[in-house]
Amino acid sequence: MKTVKTLFFLCLNLGYIYNMNRRHFVKQASLATTAVLLSKYTTAWGAETGFPVVRVAPDKRNFSSKAVERVIADVTKNIGNKELAWMFGNCFPNTLDTTVDFDITDGKPDTYVITGDIDAMWLRDSSAQVWPYLPLCKEDEELKQMIKGVINRQAKCILKDPYANAFYKDEHKKSPWHTDVTAMQRGIHERKWEIDSLCYPIRLAHGYLKETGDTSPFNEQWIAAMSLVIKTFKEQQRFDGKGPYSFMRKTEFPTDSVPLNGYGYPVRPNGLICSMFRPSDDATIYPYLIPSNYFAFESLAQLTTIINKSKQNFDMDKVSALMEQIATGLANDSKVKHPQFGEIFAYEVNGFGSYNLMDDANVPSLLSMSYLIPSMKSDAVYKNTRKFVLSGENPFFFKGKAGEGIGGPHVGMDSIWPISITMRGLTSDDDEEIKKCLQMLQKTHAGTGFIHESFNKDDASNYTRPWFAWANTLFGEFIWKVYRERPHLLN
Repeated sequence: MKTVKTLFFLCLNLGYIYNMNRRHFVKQASLATTAVLLSKYTTAWGAETGFPVVRVAPDKRNFSSKAVERVIADVTKNIGNKELAWMFGNCFPNTLDTTVDFDITDGKPDTYVITGDIDAMWLRDSSAQVWPYLPLCKEDEELKQMIKGVINRQAKCILKDPYANAFYKDEHKKSPWHTDVTAMQRGIHERKWEIDSLCYPIRLAHGYLKETGDTSPFNEQWIAAMSLVIKTFKEQQRFDGKGPYSFMRKTEFPTDSVPLNGYGYPVRPNGLICSMFRPSDDATIYPYLIPSNYFAFESLAQLTTIINKSKQNFDMDKVSALMEQIATGLANDSKVKHPQFGEIFAYEVNGFGSYNLMDDANVPSLLSMSYLIPSMKSDAVYKNTRKFVLSGENPFFFKGKAGEGIGGPHVGMDSIWPISITMRGLTSDDDEEIKKCLQMLQKTHAGTGFIHESFNKDDASNYTRPWFAWANTLFGEFIWKVYRERPHLLN
């Protein structure tokens, strides 16, 4: 892909070293050196503001949207904080500029979306990357077709393997993980079973329908994919044995494999769905991942809406029964009593009474529950949980000289994920907290103008993944929300 190569060589010029494994740290040169090196890319706007131009040149972009460009022009012109304006102009279009491969296949839109520095399409990441553009579909037909293409492509992926989390465009491409002990196929990058992988495509489809009223993507192929989603969820409730999925990997990282012959630690079936991996692609400790089960319930409600509006033939009794079972499991096993914060949601449970109290930066997380499920915002248990995960009681909440936020096992201790700072801002109604999140994000981009996977709590120049489109686009979504609702915080 031409644009990918252009950005790759630009990053090499800046001293970046790409690593195709998400787990390894990518370190950059000092902030002063970066500023000098970037200065040669400065254009008129950069010269006027003092910030370098780091966005891909117009003729090198993968996809362009007039509606997105109008938003960028409006926001960057009207907010007083010019550094945040510069970052928004770089980050909000990053998915379109660098990761979208749009085509027409068999007469239908087909959009392959890579995650950034890994040439593979995650069902989760691709949904989240295009999500902020949905409100602009009404005024940009090409953008609408591109997102419709993502919905079509995701249905194909699910039909190929509902247990896989990441796919290639090339159906015959062989993954570096082809030796994993699981039912691996060509065309699949990774086969880590994560509940959210099947929830995000439903969320995107529901958001698309809500914004456009267009039911055309919900055709026979999409319906078949959704039937497979229901089947997979039911298998992983494990009422009738362990189900067909297992996974093991030969690795030095324990969180990259699943114990007990690839089936994970035992659970007592209670209606909840087992997830062998978290949204971080790390293995769960207890298979009932609570934020993902809440997300599944919300997604099934959204699926019901889509089916009703598209008037497709679907076994809704199965959906209703599944929702009822999940609701029962959540009511009985999702909450615990914390000595400091009162009743809160556990991160993981097993149905036997064991639970894991923590939160991870990746979404769905406990923090993000009110972002994914708006009705959760007023929930008293969620409010208590939010206080817990943003405190030292959460073992993966880190606070240092550079900032504070949630991380996770994926890149190790003392590493804060900017996604968690952005999500904290997106789930807050408090001006001071939102302002604090904006300031931390502004302080920790290490002079690059982009949002990274993680940074060291004491040194923002020590970061991972200089090209992580989900983090960039989510930051853009946050800035645009603040611009519309609390513009005074951006001055």
